[in-house]
Amino acid sequence: MELRTLRRDEWDIWYDTLVRAFGGVPEAAEERELWNSLISYDRSLGTWDGDACVGTTGTFPFRLTVPGGASVPAAGVTMVSVAATHRRRGVLTSMMRRQLDDVRDRGWPLAVLTASEPAIYGRFGYGVGTYQVSAEIDTSRVTLSVPPGTDDVRLRYAVAADVLDVCEAVYARRVAARPGMVARLPGWERVGVLDPESEREGASPLQCVLAERGGEVVGWARFRVKPEWDAGGPRGAVHLRDLQALDPAAEAALWRLLFGIDLTSTVRVWSRPVDEAWQHQVSDLRRCAVRVKDSLHVRLVDVGAALEARTYQTPVDVVFEVEDAFCPWNSGRWRLSGDSKGASCARTRDQADLALSVRELGAAYLGGVNLVALGAAGRVREARTGALAEASVGFASAVAPWLPHGF
Repeated sequence: MELRTLRRDEWDIWYDTLVRAFGGVPEAAEERELWNSLISYDRSLGTWDGDACVGTTGTFPFRLTVPGGASVPAAGVTMVSVAATHRRRGVLTSMMRRQLDDVRDRGWPLAVLTASEPAIYGRFGYGVGTYQVSAEIDTSRVTLSVPPGTDDVRLRYAVAADVLDVCEAVYARRVAARPGMVARLPGWERVGVLDPESEREGASPLQCVLAERGGEVVGWARFRVKPEWDAGGPRGAVHLRDLQALDPAAEAALWRLLFGIDLTSTVRVWSRPVDEAWQHQVSDLRRCAVRVKDSLHVRLVDVGAALEARTYQTPVDVVFEVEDAFCPWNSGRWRLSGDSKGASCARTRDQADLALSVRELGAAYLGGVNLVALGAAGRVREARTGALAEASVGFASAVAPWLPHGF
C-alpha cells in the first residue's frame, strides 16, 4: 500500500471512499462541492492499494482561541476513514504518523479533531478538551426569564445567505472571548448556511433572525421549524442550528424568540456551550433533557510551544514529566512558569512535580477539564504535594471552552 499526498484528479475517488466509510449515503451536490473548495490538497493524505483508495485524512489550517485570548495555529484533523476491507492493517496508524510529523514540520503546536468514535484517538495522544450540550426543551411547560435590556433588542427576519457579512462580523468578535473557538477563513461562512433538503428531515428551509440595537447587528440565530400536529393540535419543533450574540441581552432576546414561535412546543438544540446562560434562565431544567458529550479532542504537537501560547488564571510554576510514545520529541520534563500575563515552558532536569501523558495535557489545555479530576481518575501522578491543585486552578478557564461547529 502507498500513502501519499492527495492529487486534484483523485478527489472523487478519495471522497467516495470517505462517504462509503460513513455509511455510503450520497451527499447533496452543494455539500460535496463546498468541502472540495475548502480542502487543502497539500495537507490531505490518501492510502492506496493499487488503484483503490482505502484510507483518507486531511487537515484544515485553523487558528484556535486558547485561554488568555491568543489565536494559535492548529491543524484541524478531518475526513478520517479506513475502508472496511483494510481494517487492522496499520492504515490509520500510518496516516496519523505521517500527519503529525507534517504538523510538526509546519510549526503548528496543536492538532484538534472531532471524533465519530471517541475511543480511537487516545492512543495517538488526543484528549477530550471540550464538551457540548444538547437539549430538548419542552417550551409548553418551561418559561425563560431574561436579563434587563432584553426588551431593547429589536429582532427581524433575514435571508441567511444575504446577511453572511454581518453575521460573520458578530462571530469574529466572539472568537477571542471563548477558548476552543476557531477563526474562520474565507469560505467557511458558507458552512453555516449549507441547507440541503436531504438534511432537513421534514423541517423548513433554514431561517435566520438578526438581533439589533441602535441599528447595529448584535446577534443572530439560524434555525429550522418542523411542523407537527396530533389530535390535540400543533406540537411543532424548533431546531436550532446556531446562535451567536455579543451581550447577554441580545442572547436572551434570541432564545426568547425560539421559545415563543407559534405552533411549536419544543426547542431542540445541539452543540451548545456547557455554561450557556439559558440553563440558568429556564424555569425547569429537568424538562430540558440536557445531555453532555465530548466535542473537541486536543493534541499537543509541541508541548513547550503550546503551553507558552496560553495564559494561566493564577501563577503556576510546575515541572511536568510528560510521556508521549507516539510523538517522542515531547517526552521528558518541562518546567512551566506562567500567570495571567504570559508563560514560558522549557525542558529541565529538575525533579518532576506532576507526571502525566500528553493526552491528559491535551484534555486540560483549554481549561475545561480539571487536572485534579484527572488525578483522581489515576491519570495524573502528583510527586510534590500541592502541585496538582496549583496547576489545576491555573489551567482553568473563566468560561467553558467550546467548539461552535464541526469540521
